[in-house]
Amino acid sequence: MKPHAQGAARLLSGAGLAAALLLPTAAAAHPAPLSGMPAAEGKKGQELPAMPSALDADAQCTAASREQAKKQDWSRQRLDLDRLHAHGVGTGVTVALIDTGVAPDADGLDGRVTADGSAAEDCVGHGTFLAGLIAGSGEGAARLAGVAPGARILALRGTDTRGEASPALVAAAIREATEAGAGVIAVTVALPRRDTELTRAVADARRAGAIVVAAATPDPPTRGGTDEIPARVYWPAGEPGVLSVADMLPGGLRPDRALPTTGIDLAAPGAGVVSGGPRGDGHYLGAGASVAAAYAAGAAAVVLAAHPDDSPDAVTHRLTATAYPADIPQLDAYAAVTTVLGDPVAAGGTDRAAEHVAVRDTSDADDATDRATLFVILGSAAVLTVLWAAFTLPRARARGWRPARAGGSAED
Repeated sequence: MKPHAQGAARLLSGAGLAAALLLPTAAAAHPAPLSGMPAAEGKKGQELPAMPSALDADAQCTAASREQAKKQDWSRQRLDLDRLHAHGVGTGVTVALIDTGVAPDADGLDGRVTADGSAAEDCVGHGTFLAGLIAGSGEGAARLAGVAPGARILALRGTDTRGEASPALVAAAIREATEAGAGVIAVTVALPRRDTELTRAVADARRAGAIVVAAATPDPPTRGGTDEIPARVYWPAGEPGVLSVADMLPGGLRPDRALPTTGIDLAAPGAGVVSGGPRGDGHYLGAGASVAAAYAAGAAAVVLAAHPDDSPDAVTHRLTATAYPADIPQLDAYAAVTTVLGDPVAAGGTDRAAEHVAVRDTSDADDATDRATLFVILGSAAVLTVLWAAFTLPRARARGWRPARAGGSAED
């Protein structure tokens, strides 16, 4: 073979091998759920104090923040709240929030919070922070509205004054929410052991027609690692029919320090989220499954207001069936409100909501996958053709285009 022919053959072979390696890789890659998401707030441009979910024994109540957010955070952009609110704001729905209490006169919540006794005192500030994510009005330049700014908040305490949760307090709060006729019950604390009274309270709430949303895990401890903590189910998220919600980062993954668990139904933003507190008009950064559960509870309120005849199972069906498809389906409140679904889930079911949920219509994604598969097949065929030509043509030319003899090379 002449030198220039050998060089051309090597070039074609190299190109063919590169294409053979790259094509399957491109076909296997999954697109990111959403592109262009900003980094979690607090790293760039918004240095805000952290909102704790509990206080140390000797700590003072969470001080008023002196800092205000300058822009809307990534979580509200991810949930597309501006577009959602054109279709519903949760008007007429009461969301019972079981956490550390809520300050009734907190900035952005004035006039829409019912809180009696100890539930009106929020030393930790965490419950008030979450109430803003559910039903904040969004006043101010940063437009930090909640998912359901037309909803009302029924503040109930599931913790002591320091933020330590107990089964008895959570069960009593769920019963109070049920008696008050709350449409959505958000339990943003998580307990490591199942409790008989708590199980009964959840079942009674569901029979009464309430949608129960719960944090899939406790918020991670502020001290120490979580690597040694084994995966376990937390309660009441593990109860039948409860929508179990976990936290996710802007890229859709769970945070590194998130506590491991199973049975998650939905993921929602839960890192670098901005909201207010019980004192002053400043803002804080919050994170954890409690934040994600608050967002999901707000979305449930908007869905319930838009579809008032839907059963609790039908509402959770909407939230999960219209979620962005991923390893853990990701909350898409706008799709939950606007998508036309088939037969709703029958009311009164006792199995976990996720077991009743129909798979989201993925025909568009399937078509794209089919096209990608066809592309890989055609591309692979082209690569094989190039490799065959690079190997065969120089030898055929050397034989003067005569066929090779069986068992040996052709004569010159």
